[in-house]
Parts: sequence; C-alpha cells; structure tokens
Amino acid sequence: MTAKIKLNAASGGGSFSLQAPSSSANNRVMTLPDTADGTILTTTNPKSGNIIQVLQAVKTDTFLLDGVATADITGLSIAITPSSSSNKILVSYNVSAAVEVGGYSGFLFLFRDSTQIYLGNADGSRTRSSSFLTSHSATDYGAYEMFDLSGTFLDSPSTTSSTTYKLSVKSQNSGKAFYVNRYNNNSDGSGNPRTASSITVMEVAG
Repeated sequence: MTAKIKLNAASGGGSFSLQAPSSSANNRVMTLPDTADGTILTTTNPKSGNIIQVLQAVKTDTFLLDGVATADITGLSIAITPSSSSNKILVSYNVSAAVEVGGYSGFLFLFRDSTQIYLGNADGSRTRSSSFLTSHSATDYGAYEMFDLSGTFLDSPSTTSSTTYKLSVKSQNSGKAFYVNRYNNNSDGSGNPRTASSITVMEVAG
C-alpha cells in the first residue's frame, strides 16, 4: 500500500497529491520555511531566470580552412529544443584559433540555424562578425600565436522547435589558412599545442 496525501483544490476542481517513496530505504524529507510562504517551482512552471537545460559541444580535434572561404567549424554546433517560446537561450563559446603567419586575418560567426546573431553594426563594406583575429607579421611571433575567441549572447529564438547554434569561420586572405585547436607551426614536439574549443547553450525561463 502506498501512503498518499491528497488535497482538493479550494474551488472544488482538480487536486494535488503527495506520494511517499515506494520503499522505506528511500526516505525523503520536505522542509517548509517557517519565516514566509513559498511556491514550489516545476520544470513546466519555472521562475523567470531559472535554467531549464544545459547542453554543450566540445571539439578536441583540429580544423583548417584554406584560402578566401567561409565554412562551419565541424563539431561546434549544437541543437536545443526550448520548452516555451517565451524562454531565452544563453549561448557561450570559446574557440582556440590561429591564422597563418604574416599579418593575415580571419572572422568568426555565430549562427542560429541560418541566421547570423551576435554581430557588430553594419558600417560600409566592413565584415560584421562575432569575433576577429589577425596574426603577427613577424615569422618568429606569428608562427606560434593562438587566440581564445570567446563570446556570450542571450538569444530569443521565440520557438519550441529544435534550434541549432553553430560557429562558422572565414579565412580572409588568398592561400592563407584559418586554424582551430592548433597554430601555424604544426611540427611534432612537446612545445606545440593541441587545444580544445566549445559551444554551450542554456535555456533560461522567460
């Protein structure tokens, strides 16, 4: 027999039940505050600002984009399905990156599905991006440079459908590469790095 306390709604419709654990080995204690009234929050009725779910994608292998080109970074995309269209998605990323030595540059873009988000204002022909990097012009510096490109953005997708957040890069200069999780000098040796990058999404109650 299962112990249960059933409370009928004051208006006469609906009810609320407290049910004991199925085994005495699973005893649980619920303590109510003695200084004020309180409200029990649930995943379907959370308080604004509560975190509903957290997902993360981590990339530990390397990525290279050569020439004047734009491409998604493999392994740095993640899909999340919001539980309410009024909820927001907090997106954060950290990409360990480099570009070929010689004063060359690259751009990083954050997307929600096919829509670019978290970007600078339009200003002439300048490229709107989420992050940017430029290598040192001197070979003895630039060949060993790496940058942590990071950002955080509170997005409002206004949907309960699966939504994918991803990172894309653009190599700006002809014949010059954009690297992720490695730098220009790729020779084998304990002094040369292999790093990790990530993108994290958190659903925040609206």
